[in-house]
Amino acid sequence: MYKILQATCQNGNLIFSEQLSPELEGKKLKVILVEADAIQDNKESLVSSWSGIEKTPGVCGGDACIVGTRIPVWVLVNYRNLQVSDAELLKCYPSLRISDLENAWIYAEANTEEIKRAIQENEEA
Repeated sequence: MYKILQATCQNGNLIFSEQLSPELEGKKLKVILVEADAIQDNKESLVSSWSGIEKTPGVCGGDACIVGTRIPVWVLVNYRNLQVSDAELLKCYPSLRISDLENAWIYAEANTEEIKRAIQENEEA
């Protein structure tokens, strides 16, 4: 599960804007802290600088891809929308690692409109 949540810090504790799912109880979670203003003001460079995602003019139409590949994030998201599991994606794309998929899901959630638009454009082509 990958989710971007809003939170505020009060007295050293994170207070989330929504309740976490009970299925997460007892599980270890990775939390990446980024000031919300930094994402809004500089989302493109921030995401690409830590997420393993890159956009290269002239490569895959400039779409966001897994670093060092020609695998667009929208393609992976489209497969996921079709209920293809991460394990199956890793079989289909043996050069990918689980961390690449994690980066793709985080990027996609932070850039939902971009990904939706890319999927739609490619379905129409």
